[in-house]
Amino acid sequence: MLVDTSVWSLALRRRSKAAATDIAEKLKRLIITYRATIIGVIRQELLSGIRTPEQYAELRDRLRAFPDLQLRTEDYEVGAHFFNVCRSRGIQGSNTDFLLCAVAAARDIPIFTTDRDFERYETILPVRRYRPGA
Repeated sequence: MLVDTSVWSLALRRRSKAAATDIAEKLKRLIITYRATIIGVIRQELLSGIRTPEQYAELRDRLRAFPDLQLRTEDYEVGAHFFNVCRSRGIQGSNTDFLLCAVAAARDIPIFTTDRDFERYETILPVRRYRPGA
């Protein structure tokens, strides 16, 4: 499972609502079964904007338990292609989103995200979202 920033963020928050707790439990199950993966750009997003050096170091150290899935040149090329395909159909997204889609498509793994943009990407691109319980 390729875990998006939105899921990690919900799971790592200290104060969480019921929906966030549910997402955190699903991520926990993936972690316990060694099915959660991360890529470097997601790690960077998670670590960006941390307020104190202590909080940064704590989160950095916790995330080090998850090695980055190694990317290839083709992942970036396909990510750009996906960006162009979606844009030509009126669907906007971030470079990070399309890189995630490219990595997931190339490795045939689902994306675990709470970002609703991926619902639109899924209608055009050869990607699938992780739907626990579906």
